[in-house]
Amino acid sequence: SDIRRQEQEAAGKVLGLSRVTFLAHPDSYLVPSLDLRKDIAREIRRQKPDVVICQYPMRVLDGGYGSGHPDHIAAGEGTLAAIFPTARDHMTFPELLEEGFEPHKVSEAWIMGHPDPDLWIDISDHLETSARALNCHESQMGGQSYDQVFERMSKWRSERGKGRGIPQADTFRRIFYR
Repeated sequence: SDIRRQEQEAAGKVLGLSRVTFLAHPDSYLVPSLDLRKDIAREIRRQKPDVVICQYPMRVLDGGYGSGHPDHIAAGEGTLAAIFPTARDHMTFPELLEEGFEPHKVSEAWIMGHPDPDLWIDISDHLETSARALNCHESQMGGQSYDQVFERMSKWRSERGKGRGIPQADTFRRIFYR
């Protein structure tokens, strides 16, 4: 929707992004389709990132945050399938080559929300920016103030850093592509 797009663009500005790309898949209807894989592979080939960060592509049934949003699961699966083999393979979606998008090999994927992370990043110096960006998503925040969002994020991030000597952490499972 236009509101969600505006929120995402505002969050991108808070984060200092030069561009936010929309793939035009409808919100709450995302599935790990070939169209999604091709769209993500196109962006990987366009942007040529070394590291791609994506959602965990599995449903978690441990009573944590819901049981996993279907869009997040589909986005994670679509992204991992786009990284390997699609973005690096000249034989998959040859029309991408015709559009001028040469294959690109991503070095690493960092998976958010993985139940067994192996990478902890200290985000203590960036928590305020992260909370401001999240707070831009007014349609998702249920009327919470910046202070409420910041407090909730601070609690999550401090839990992730416990036992690691990190005051505020984001965690990931890292996949290396060789």
